[in-house]
Amino acid sequence: MAINRIAFYHLETLLWIARLGTFAAAAARLNTTQPAISARVRELENHLGTALFRREGRTMTLTPAGRELVRESEPLWARFQSVLTECSDISGATGVVRIGAGEIAAASCLPGFVAQLNHDLPRVSLEVEIALTADLIQQLTAGRTDIAFAPGQIAHPMLRTVPIGGVDLLWLASPGTVAAMRDAPTALKVPIWSLSNLSPLYRIMKEAIAASDLGWRSVNLCNNMRTMIDIVLEGDGIGIFPQPMVRQQMAEGTLVPVPGAPAMPPVEFRVAVRATETDPLVLAIFERAARLDL
Repeated sequence: MAINRIAFYHLETLLWIARLGTFAAAAARLNTTQPAISARVRELENHLGTALFRREGRTMTLTPAGRELVRESEPLWARFQSVLTECSDISGATGVVRIGAGEIAAASCLPGFVAQLNHDLPRVSLEVEIALTADLIQQLTAGRTDIAFAPGQIAHPMLRTVPIGGVDLLWLASPGTVAAMRDAPTALKVPIWSLSNLSPLYRIMKEAIAASDLGWRSVNLCNNMRTMIDIVLEGDGIGIFPQPMVRQQMAEGTLVPVPGAPAMPPVEFRVAVRATETDPLVLAIFERAARLDL
């Protein structure tokens, strides 16, 4: 068994395949090609003299020997990464870190946070993806995202989360819509716009309506906050918007508060990372994010 020919990149490749599930995903994470990943696996298997993967249809699954190697190597690799980080200046760290965020977080805290990361970690590449909360959690647990900023209470056994504050929600409409609502029959015909029922904003909106005397009116859903703002600006309905995303429109007077609208609690935000995360760079960025205060 040619143990002396096994390099660290062999183990790194194996661990990323195990985490992400496919050779293609590991190739993307390691900034290389799928053929290169396949070649590394073949080299590792040749050195060890045993198969680590078996093909099942179009997927590759770990063999018992592969699972054992992953289980025993993960803590060693994490410790090795930690030692390297402790012995070096983190400002010289390299790699690709994938950050997921909802639209509200993207408007509230992400720009400043990302700008500071780029300043402090100039050799780290950041990939930012905007998605709904359910998608963020799925991507994070699947290993396709390293860190996520998401609204609401995130209770998932595979994730570690830290609260970072809240954002005020406002009932807003165009001045023309508010003027038309002074006529009671017309007011009941004005629709409410909210993010989809996969968003914590939807639950907050429904609870606020149930506790108020707004009366029945239709609720329209949209999965894009920017589009909702544009729709309400055109005079079509009432919108529930996070304060950071409508500062300009409120300053210009193109969106105004809806009289008599029920109070709503702020939407809380958390930063999340996998509970089993061991990458020192990801953990260092997560600790920075956990110190944010919205």
